[in-house]
Amino acid sequence: MAPSTRCVSVFQLSLLAGFALGLQITSPGGISIDKPSGGSVSLDCQFVLASGDSGPLDIEWSLVAPDNQENDQVVIMYSGDRTYEDYNPLMKGRVHFNSADPKNGDASISLTGLKSSDSGTYQCKVKKAPGIDNRKMILRVLVRPAKPRCHIEGPAEEGKDVVLKCTTSDGSQPLKYTWEKTSGSKTLPASAVLDPAGGTVIVKNASSSASGTYHCVVANSVGSEECTLQLNVAPPQNTAGIAAAVIISILLILIIIAIILFCLWRARNKKKYEKEICNEIREDVPPPTSRASMARSFTVGSQRSSLGSMSPSNIPEFHIKSQYGKVPLSEEFERPPSHNPAPPPPRCPGWLGPTSAAWAASPS
Repeated sequence: MAPSTRCVSVFQLSLLAGFALGLQITSPGGISIDKPSGGSVSLDCQFVLASGDSGPLDIEWSLVAPDNQENDQVVIMYSGDRTYEDYNPLMKGRVHFNSADPKNGDASISLTGLKSSDSGTYQCKVKKAPGIDNRKMILRVLVRPAKPRCHIEGPAEEGKDVVLKCTTSDGSQPLKYTWEKTSGSKTLPASAVLDPAGGTVIVKNASSSASGTYHCVVANSVGSEECTLQLNVAPPQNTAGIAAAVIISILLILIIIAIILFCLWRARNKKKYEKEICNEIREDVPPPTSRASMARSFTVGSQRSSLGSMSPSNIPEFHIKSQYGKVPLSEEFERPPSHNPAPPPPRCPGWLGPTSAAWAASPS
């Protein structure tokens, strides 16, 4: 072996020995941790120092930026025998070192009250000059599935496709849905088609045997929730009977409306007729002159002479003459009008004209 080759080999071995004897993080890196929101997580970072590491100890945890154009965000730091926890306002009060004295070889941290925004790649960097090392790990904060809702889409009738749906309002992907029948044969119908990702079960050409209680479970890597529904497959509806009932109902409504309109029309015509009758009475001829005034035109003597010359034997047609043809006697002239009241003429409601007043005052 040439001298130059021996020098290169010795140098490489010395470098490897120096790295082997320097600071090392013993915790595994490149791992992925899934945790539910609201929970807590411990990010492990154990390290050992070499005898040659004599500088000050610095520990830094940071959230690696997903874009190389951005800077990593410091989460917590230990430097100069002092802990600094307020670098990230979103994690203030939620992140701590597990050890009260991290320089003893435990740089692990705990993060509580996990949120979706805590997800990302975390890096633990430990430095004690001349030694330095780092490890990365991925944290995924997942949301537990919310309580799902089980329901039936469309009519559940024999001979039709019945769709069973299971939906949840929240939950981190991927979500997996499973269905089972918990009554009867406790197996899904042979014609059922299950969609594990969408949470749908389609029972094709459903029959009465598909009726029963169904159970759905939605789950992800951090939790699960469930719901149930009752399926009752009914015989097909009599559409002809329903249509006939609707038509009959419409006809009855039209008949009732027609009767109401007819009654209103008849009442209006009756009111119009009564009004016309009242107008005819108002336009009647004036009442005849009072008989009392006619009687005063005769003198007592002329009455006697006239009555003396007139007798039933001389007047053969006397018996057929109207009572209005009689000459009133003197007693009748003296009789007050109130003794012979005249029948009142027909009146219209709410009207009393001068003609009717004259009729009411005249004697018979």
